[in-house]
Amino acid sequence: MKVFVKPLVIFFAAISMVSCVAKKKYVALRNQYEQSQTALVKCGDEVQDYKDRLAAAQRTAETQNATAQVTIQQRDQQLNDLRDQLSDLKKVRDRQLEQVGDLTVLSKAANDNIDNTLSQLQQKDQYINRLHAARTKADSINLALAVNLTRVLKDGIDDKDIEVKVDKTVVMINISDKMLFSSGSYKISPRANEVLGKIAQIIQSRPELEVMVEGYTDNVSIKNECISDNWDLSVKRATSVVRTLQGQFKVDPNKLIAAGRGEYNILTSNDTAEGRSTNRRTRIILMPKLNQFYDLLSSNK
Repeated sequence: MKVFVKPLVIFFAAISMVSCVAKKKYVALRNQYEQSQTALVKCGDEVQDYKDRLAAAQRTAETQNATAQVTIQQRDQQLNDLRDQLSDLKKVRDRQLEQVGDLTVLSKAANDNIDNTLSQLQQKDQYINRLHAARTKADSINLALAVNLTRVLKDGIDDKDIEVKVDKTVVMINISDKMLFSSGSYKISPRANEVLGKIAQIIQSRPELEVMVEGYTDNVSIKNECISDNWDLSVKRATSVVRTLQGQFKVDPNKLIAAGRGEYNILTSNDTAEGRSTNRRTRIILMPKLNQFYDLLSSNK
């Protein structure tokens, strides 16, 4: 009897070992499956996020395009009105010349006045054409600059903390305070160097631009040994950014302007933590110098 018991014990032990091994493989495969499922869900969320951002960008582009079309139509209407005035004056002059025929009733002074009037209208027509062309060129330059900035800044930077937009003749970059500063501080954080370095590259590539840095806060009061109030904090933050652009990234200080807006000029209500976070920001404005904008109006340029 003992002879049969020993083989049975060995047999059951072997089966038990095989069962344990199979269970471990099952557990390992199940873990791999769950990890794959998690990764798949994450990829789906990222794809949807990119789709949402693409749709938002398309809506913004459509809005800007519609605004530009309205402006162009208004300018075209002005040009047509002036051309009609010019045509009417030419017809009046021609009728008067036909009436007098060879008698030359109209005096030379009257003819000169008509010619001067026509010349002035022609000059006004040319000026409007130059103004229209200058505005179109400025809009095109700003749009190209905004596209380049968006592409550069989104390379490795969370776009939820940065917004690039075109407003009339300037390009504005809104940066959340958590990317640049610690709470209640105006000392530049190490993380800020990445985004400021990329902005500095754009600034240095466009010598015709001036750069205004504006600091904004929420409406929560602050006062300590170094900071008097929100006005003081916003100015100090703008100055810190300007100093970093000049000192660390060698941006020409003649192009830089530092300004503080305090708790005013808000983007949204300060009644919630999310709203206050949105209002705490630094805005970098890239704008053409005034004389360069007038240069665009010159017929020689």
